[in-house]
Amino acid sequence: MTLTESQLRLVLEKLDAVRLELLRLRAMLLPEEELSEEERRELEDARREIEEGKYIDLEDLIKELG
Repeated sequence: MTLTESQLRLVLEKLDAVRLELLRLRAMLLPEEELSEEERRELEDARREIEEGKYIDLEDLIKELG
């Protein structure tokens, strides 16, 4: 079975419409949660520690605790 260019374009448009609807549904079902001030500070501290190289990879941690 072969598709003409116009049929293919129509299929792609329908796929885009489905993708957009899925994104809308996800946004409605999974609203973003606001961080508390304490959580915001903890996140900033964690990001700073990562920038300073003060972290351990998950694989290394698993090996260490293994």
